[in-house]
Amino acid sequence: MGHKLKIAGWVSVGVVAGALTTVSLQTVARGAMTPLPLEEIQQLSAVFGLVKTDYVEPVDDKKLITDAISGMVASLDPHSQYFDKKSFKEFREGTSGRFVGVGIEITQEDGLIKVVSPIEGSPAFRAGLKTNDLITKIDETAVKGLSLNDAVKRMRGEPNTKVTLTIFRKDESRTFPVTITREEIKTQSVKGKVVEPGYGWIRLSQFQERTVDDFVRKVEEVYKQEPNLKGLVLDLRNDPGGLLDAAVAISAAFLPENVTVVTTNGQLADSKATYKASPDYYQRRGGGDPLRRLPAALKSVPLVVLVNEGSASASEIVAGALQDHKRATIMGSQTFGKGSVQTVRPLGPDTGIKLTTARYYTPSGKSIQAKGIVPDVMIDESEEGNVFAALRMREADLDKHLGSGQGEEKKDEAREKARESALKRMEEEAKKPATERKAPEFGSDKDFQLVQALNQLKGRTVLVSKTLTERKDEKKEN
Repeated sequence: MGHKLKIAGWVSVGVVAGALTTVSLQTVARGAMTPLPLEEIQQLSAVFGLVKTDYVEPVDDKKLITDAISGMVASLDPHSQYFDKKSFKEFREGTSGRFVGVGIEITQEDGLIKVVSPIEGSPAFRAGLKTNDLITKIDETAVKGLSLNDAVKRMRGEPNTKVTLTIFRKDESRTFPVTITREEIKTQSVKGKVVEPGYGWIRLSQFQERTVDDFVRKVEEVYKQEPNLKGLVLDLRNDPGGLLDAAVAISAAFLPENVTVVTTNGQLADSKATYKASPDYYQRRGGGDPLRRLPAALKSVPLVVLVNEGSASASEIVAGALQDHKRATIMGSQTFGKGSVQTVRPLGPDTGIKLTTARYYTPSGKSIQAKGIVPDVMIDESEEGNVFAALRMREADLDKHLGSGQGEEKKDEAREKARESALKRMEEEAKKPATERKAPEFGSDKDFQLVQALNQLKGRTVLVSKTLTERKDEKKEN
């Protein structure tokens, strides 16, 4: 293939933060220049001159120009972005599965940085950081007011250097500093095991450069332990995305050869593309088919895919392809709704922009932008119900999000009521001892959704959600 599609996103302290993942098409810069509006350019020049002469203190020319570019691109949608030298380097590192940092998955909440999860074995993990910890200061810089990207930059650095994070732990009502030594983090994006005789579980936490090879090895391990596999659960919950070629490969592992996995469509000719379950669309240059070692039985083993609101972008491509081809039963809750393509274009040797250039569509032609994949079977996240799902951010919640392009978006008033209820429940939960509030680990015997997935595979009764319904596109505010 002449170009390489990627799904990437806001690079957190080593992993993608929250679910702001984007499908990215990496190409060379276009040669054609669009005529510029003279009057507006004159206004821009006038503002530049006024800032240079009248501002309270001197301002660097380069900073003014780069900030203007950054603002222009960022005003379009949540996934378009200008890359300076450092952020361009970090963007490229973001999908490699290797980085230097403290090792936490993060998101933003009320202007602070919230720890989604420390990466197992990382410096942050060893330092005792926990899910839901709030970072209020990075060294001597207050986090309030910083963008997520700026906070990430401050936490990353060179190996063996130190960073001090000030942590507010709400359930203990205390604030304390933690000094962490940065080191290279190697994230493991694939887990798996035989959960019980005849049934396997494979979890993908991201789609990285090593994901396909790690997936193949994990499938081999599962089949070696259980040669007569009766059913498999592919767990994509809270998987924010990654590389598209990895998503196509994972889909191809289960689908008939050469069927459509995903299509893209936009103004540019190179944004109109179809990606199929064929090595031509996922094997790396100079490499062979990474799926060639997979057991043939994987193509027909009964399959359940688990998804939730945190399943985004590449995860939605896989779930959508397997659903449309009726290869798997999709279970869980409606996904994030990240269905737009970003093209990464270099502006020089070490700067560039990430620009939204297309939407992507499932094989049946459905756009999932701002909507997501609707599971075949809706199941709650726990026996007590789908308690906190309404609090999770989705594509439709993002400011300036792109519409689906397939009809008007309508505001979901039921979701707003669910949020109010979830907030009250969260306040009640916060009063309980920490041991009673800890969510079951994915893949454990207390994982309610996994138990329901296994029931589905065994033909047993599944505890279907009584409250979850299909989420409609929300009306976009202009």
